[in-house]
Amino acid sequence: MKRMFFATVGLAAFALAPQGAKAQDATWGCQVLLCAASQSPSWQGVSYCVPPMTKLINAMKKPGFSWPICHEAKAGKPGREQYEDCPAGTSVGYSESGRDWVKRTPNKCVQVVDRCENRNDFHARYGNADANARANIKLRTLYNDRDNLSKNGCKVQVTMPRPQRSNPYFFDIPNDKGTKERFWFNLRT
Repeated sequence: MKRMFFATVGLAAFALAPQGAKAQDATWGCQVLLCAASQSPSWQGVSYCVPPMTKLINAMKKPGFSWPICHEAKAGKPGREQYEDCPAGTSVGYSESGRDWVKRTPNKCVQVVDRCENRNDFHARYGNADANARANIKLRTLYNDRDNLSKNGCKVQVTMPRPQRSNPYFFDIPNDKGTKERFWFNLRT
């Protein structure tokens, strides 16, 4: 199905081109879109895609960069999401930094667990302080009574780094029925 879609986008990109047009004759924006949508292999494994994507990566480093658009495909500029969703049972946590701690980065996953309910499971997961430090996992005991710290310290807040996407950029490309499909890609050479 992905190959069919790739071919459909390719045909759409060349629909307005003169007879005898070739893929390399497409606008730069359409070349980028076609290459970014390549999934198996990714654009790095398609020899045709390396020059336009390398040109894109170099252009992004220059002041005044403007993303090349493929108007025929109606996809616009790509989006970017640096982080994966947090695992089930956890929620997004934020790091605060910058002046007055104003900048909030959604780079953590947070969960409250009861270490008293299943001590063996809790110990197996979080009992090794060195392993927690290597994985950047932080534990904070939550108490019900702030005046009496020995009272019920079963609840523990577990904070861990949020997984980063290997392909943080995406295009939402409309298919022939107008439904947008998301294609993830990266810009690593």
